[in-house]
Parts: sequence; structure tokens; C-alpha cells
Amino acid sequence: MPVPVIAPDPTWPTVAAADRAPEPFVPGAPAVAELDRQVRAVLDLGLAAVHGLSAEALDAAVAPLRAALAAGAADAPSAVDSDDHVPFVLVLDGGVAHANAAVPALRRGARPGVSVIDDDEMAGYLPLPDLEIPATPYLLLDVDTGTEFCGVRPEDALATVRGRGRTPLTVAEGIALVALRPDMLRPNRCFSLMGSRAANQRVPAVWISERRPKLGWCWDRNPHTWLGAASAGGRTAG
Repeated sequence: MPVPVIAPDPTWPTVAAADRAPEPFVPGAPAVAELDRQVRAVLDLGLAAVHGLSAEALDAAVAPLRAALAAGAADAPSAVDSDDHVPFVLVLDGGVAHANAAVPALRRGARPGVSVIDDDEMAGYLPLPDLEIPATPYLLLDVDTGTEFCGVRPEDALATVRGRGRTPLTVAEGIALVALRPDMLRPNRCFSLMGSRAANQRVPAVWISERRPKLGWCWDRNPHTWLGAASAGGRTAG
């Protein structure tokens, strides 16, 4: 039986901004220019408003992140597959209180994202205990969408990721990644978000369904040929 899609509230800023296309990623742009593009994108997509951040408050929060980039926070990738690599992603909030309200900012063309995880269940997807998630806006560094793990059980992928000294992505980080780099959510190259778990065997994931991004979950012992496992080199709040 199909899992019902959570109907988005039409008053969510991300829904109201559905007709606003963010600026595309520019390969080779300087790191600070790319951060500025991501800042404009979270404003245009309604994500800043979802998190209660005005343009002025966002600019103040991002100032130390600009300084971190200028100091070389986003260095050469350690990711395995360069096609899966994103130098950094701006994450406004590491929690899931606003996750479903943020999901419509995930776009595939003009089609907004949807969630099949209701708010009550979403509240249970907490970061793994060993993850250090900043309490302020931060940069997720050296991101890899993990195509190499397609066909691998999430629990096995997590062991490999940790063995490399890398960190799995949380739900909030996966939403930020797809919102700001929609080009990284590709057919047969979607990904699990192993850094967030509830008290069950479900692993959050984001994939493409009915030509739009979908946030849902898969079992941690079920491999899928079209679902990898995203990871990052670290996080910095500047």
C-alpha cells in the first residue's frame, strides 16, 4: 500500500516561493562567491523564512562562515567519486523541527519536493549520538552523495563511512544539499541520510519519485541499486 504524501501547508514560505528559481551552481566559482549564491538561494527558496531568519540575521550568521572559507575551510575533496562531490553546503539548522516545511524547497525543474514522513515521526529522527551538530548556521564540508554505495545496505555503508573518518548526513543536511545543489539528486544516484535515526530500523533518504524529490525512508538492511549513502568530511560554524 503506498505511503501517503504529507500535504504541504500552503502558507509555508517554501510553498509560496515555488515559482522562484534559484541561481544555478557555477562550476569553478570562488568559494566565497558560491557561499553568497547559497545565501541568495535560501532566501529565494523561502528556507530562511522557514527558519525564522531575516536577510539581515542570515547575513550576520554567515559572516564567520565567509571567514572560514577565506581561511581555507573548503579544501581539496577527499571524496571517492568527484562526480558526487560538493565542496560545501550551507545548513541553517541541524534539527528537524522545520524539515517538512523546508521540503518544498527541493526542486526538480518546477516540481517541488514532498515528504512521506509526518511531523510526529520526523521529530524522532535525531542525529546519531556521536555527531557534533552546530547550534547555529554552519557549513557541511567535503560532501559526497555516495554513488559507490548503491546496492549496499545502509548499515554496511555507515560502517565504511565511519571507517574513513567521515560523517553521515542528517535529514536537515540532506534537505540543504538537495535544495542548494538540485543537480546532485540524479536518477539512480539518490542517497540515504544515515546520520539521523529514530528508535527503529528506518533510514531517512531522499530520492526521485513521480519526477519530483521525495523525502522518505528505507530499511537499514535493504540494499537498493538506485540509493547510495551521503557523507561529509566535517562541519564548521566558523
